[in-house]
Amino acid sequence: MLDFTYNIPTKIHFGKDALDFVGEEVKKYSDKVLITYGGGSIKKNGVYDKVISELKNSGVEIFELSGIEPNPRIDSVREGVKIIKENNIGAILAVGGGSTIDASKFMAAGACADFDPWEFISKGKPMSPAIPLLSVLTMAATGSEMDNGGVITNPQTKEKLSSGHEDTRPKVSFLNPEITYSVSKFQTACGSSDILSHIFESYFNVDDSMFMLDRIMESLMKTVIKYGPIAMKDPKNYEARANLMWASSWAINDFIANSAKASWTVHPIEHELSAFYDITHGLGLAILTPRWMEYVLSEKTVHKFYDLGVNVFDIDKNLEQMEVAKKAIEKTKEFFFESLGLDSNLRKINIDDEYFEQMSKKACGKNGKINGFVELKPEDVKKIYQMCLED
Repeated sequence: MLDFTYNIPTKIHFGKDALDFVGEEVKKYSDKVLITYGGGSIKKNGVYDKVISELKNSGVEIFELSGIEPNPRIDSVREGVKIIKENNIGAILAVGGGSTIDASKFMAAGACADFDPWEFISKGKPMSPAIPLLSVLTMAATGSEMDNGGVITNPQTKEKLSSGHEDTRPKVSFLNPEITYSVSKFQTACGSSDILSHIFESYFNVDDSMFMLDRIMESLMKTVIKYGPIAMKDPKNYEARANLMWASSWAINDFIANSAKASWTVHPIEHELSAFYDITHGLGLAILTPRWMEYVLSEKTVHKFYDLGVNVFDIDKNLEQMEVAKKAIEKTKEFFFESLGLDSNLRKINIDDEYFEQMSKKACGKNGKINGFVELKPEDVKKIYQMCLED
């Protein structure tokens, strides 16, 4: 089960001078670029001016699309595709966090398609070919700057679903940890939750794992657990921001996932929360993850929780396996709800059980189940949602 193909072709410029390379890298792909970004924070922290300056100095013609929302909408994708086609634009530069980069992946593929971009989701059409995508990362969370997948929301159908292709993996990404200094405490906490969840999705694996990759995943977890709270308390701590930013990329760029064959579990369950209630993704993951852990813990799965407890949370290895496992889950709760200070249940963010039945079925998809670490059917997912109503 450990056969795989390794190929992560994204070029990374990392550090305080990362944005110095924007113009020359974009110019390699096109003389015209569409810059995509969100609510305008990049105009307050100097990132926008720096990007524009570098592009102009390289002779690149600039077009813009702003206002890309958290939990990005398909309407933004449609608008981006329209601008690209009308102006014969050859590349996209996404300047933002995961939402902006994800939406831009769908735009990159939509630019080469003769159909509505929602059909990448609704009809499963391949996101290939695609025009080149580059990204300037402004927040450590989703890892979109170095992976090929993206998540998009359709408010009309209350769907939040993912797709991707090697053609939509960014060609080049620019990572300057200083840019993330202005990220709020809440978003830093949610970003840390998202990174940790990405690692969990590969770590909790039904098949035999590769020892080396498991130990790397545990190191990545320890990095997030150490530096997430530090970045919240000291937003301009370069060491903390740099470690979170690089851990974010390696949590989901396919490297650690090469030994994992099981489907992701907590993410599709959370996507329904985001689709129905438009909550911050990392917050939903934080609330769901410990309940999922409690639900799937058994004599069959306890070994993985034991490893988590001993190797990540430094729990006494001589304790009985199940005791270590339960302590590990408590430590996970402590990290999310005490160290990061995130809300600990759904009622605290005004979510009740009204849509749980519908959400549970949608989370399990067309096959009616999630083939993850432990197989879950809609009735299982509903129980996990219900567990999230109380502390």
